[in-house]
Amino acid sequence: QVRLVESGGGLVQAGGSLRLSCAASGRSISSHTMGWFRQTPGKEREFVASIMWTGGGTHYADSVKGRFSISRDNAGNMLYLQMNSLEVEDTAVYYCGVDPIPWNSDESLAADGVGYWGQGTQVTVSS
Repeated sequence: QVRLVESGGGLVQAGGSLRLSCAASGRSISSHTMGWFRQTPGKEREFVASIMWTGGGTHYADSVKGRFSISRDNAGNMLYLQMNSLEVEDTAVYYCGVDPIPWNSDESLAADGVGYWGQGTQVTVSS
């Protein structure tokens, strides 16, 4: 069993930056693809970014390319999302997720492929 805890959300003005963190515990996530997703009320959870277990392959939603950067620290069991040039449309609850299949060579991760979710952290971008 893997427990994930997100942090780093908050209120920021448009154009600002935030860095989200996801701490994993219970077992090592170093061999698993991980990702960030977000959800707004009344909408389905959507993919934001993912990173392969090696850290060498990343994948981003078109809406965040060039603004967000995903990274991981396998030794520390951590996942990060650096969010720059934030827009009002980025307002959502952000969740980290883990692919339950180890050693996956695909850096992408769909919401229905996530085996473990965190509780989420709220990001609010004001105009």
